[in-house]
Amino acid sequence: MYLGIDIGTSAVKLVCADSDRILATSSMNLAASSPQLGWSEQHPDQWWQATREALLHLAGHITLSEVKAIGLSGQMHGAVLLDRDRHPIRPAILWNDSRATHECDVLRMAQPQIGQIAGALPLPGFTAPKIAWLKRHEPDGYARVAHILLPKDYIGLCLHGELATDTSDAAGTMWLDQTTRNWHAGIAEATAVSPDWLPRVFDGHNVVGAVTAQAAAETGLKPGVPVAAGGGDAATGAVSLGATEPGRGFISLGTSGQLFAADRTYRPNPERYVHAYAHTLPGRWYQMAAMLNGARPISWIGGQLGLSAAEVVALAETVSGDRIPIFLPYLTGERSPHGDPHIRACFFGLEDSTTRADICRSVVEAIAFCFADAAQSFGDTIDNLSELAVIGGGSRSDLLLGLISTVTGKHIVRSSSADSGPAYGAARLAACGIGALSVSDLAVQPSTTDRFEPADPGALSERLSRFRKLYSAVSAVD
Repeated sequence: MYLGIDIGTSAVKLVCADSDRILATSSMNLAASSPQLGWSEQHPDQWWQATREALLHLAGHITLSEVKAIGLSGQMHGAVLLDRDRHPIRPAILWNDSRATHECDVLRMAQPQIGQIAGALPLPGFTAPKIAWLKRHEPDGYARVAHILLPKDYIGLCLHGELATDTSDAAGTMWLDQTTRNWHAGIAEATAVSPDWLPRVFDGHNVVGAVTAQAAAETGLKPGVPVAAGGGDAATGAVSLGATEPGRGFISLGTSGQLFAADRTYRPNPERYVHAYAHTLPGRWYQMAAMLNGARPISWIGGQLGLSAAEVVALAETVSGDRIPIFLPYLTGERSPHGDPHIRACFFGLEDSTTRADICRSVVEAIAFCFADAAQSFGDTIDNLSELAVIGGGSRSDLLLGLISTVTGKHIVRSSSADSGPAYGAARLAACGIGALSVSDLAVQPSTTDRFEPADPGALSERLSRFRKLYSAVSAVD
């Protein structure tokens, strides 16, 4: 029995699995704070507390002492800043934080080839520019920095006491040379980072430590259980779907959204804000369009209207037509394909007759339109993907998956483990770490439970065109 722990933005999710199926799951909700405009933060201790609570809940379904290995997954790009005693200096600065825009401009000038080296152009959500921001705006905190980790790696520290990360999470910091898979000294220097602040980098299936006696006492896990490095949530989601080889791809519909294509070759495409990153497994890379808003707009509009996410989708299913408003879903700016941290959400075309159902429909459609833009940004690369698997909470919506299939022209397939993807992928990496699975076993794809095929787009094509024109118009507004 293998445990996967996924540190998401909205929840900590746990999956207990054997070599080929999920046995039990557990989750605990998380909340992010935004103390200033464009800021997004969570305290690392909140993740550890939620992990312990989720383990306590999981213990009601399985025997934790029977867990043979643990794998980690988590939201990427977050800056977890620790002092010499390995205690957090401040709340972690998250992937959807946009404060470090000036620092991105400075970094791009200091390292003109950074897009080819790091696999993407500087954006404020990445880890590296956040440290330059910290030095400029919080010098007392910066002076205390002794270690920098990613969110999942902080949970690793709590479990096994080591400072370690994996190639895929390291890839999302901007400090990793994607070709060599080593920290790049020039980019570190340009962002005021000492190389000895950065953790050792491992492949995701490598065992990097074992559960300590203290962690065992706090969690109910057995001391000495091996802990694998794991991966960033995009890479572990890929492992859950067997997307480790060329020709495999998927979309993720969590708080953020991703369109992912696996490869054996490093193929940077920074001008289109398609990220090219090291995979969590050796000799593998991937390209990814990363959307900051994923399925989050559904829960956002639900909060405004007093509806659950399921109720938003159910209302959206009741309407169609050309009088539905157009919604730009950029609640926290956008990454792929615009690289625009300043854009914000808006509705266009509201009428006196507009209903709550119309608004819900426009929000769901907008998420699909973002994936159409993402697919377009890949160019020819996406042509050899015959289908796209799907993971994340948004994968529950038949309406959304059907719309994405239609606007991208791709077959979308859903499996029984779609809602638990990254945590399940982390569990599989743990099994691989102790030899229960091989790296080639991680390429096995789960069986399909539902399939969505492109429909005649009809009026949807015109609405997509208006969506793109609206972005162009709104982005010009200061």
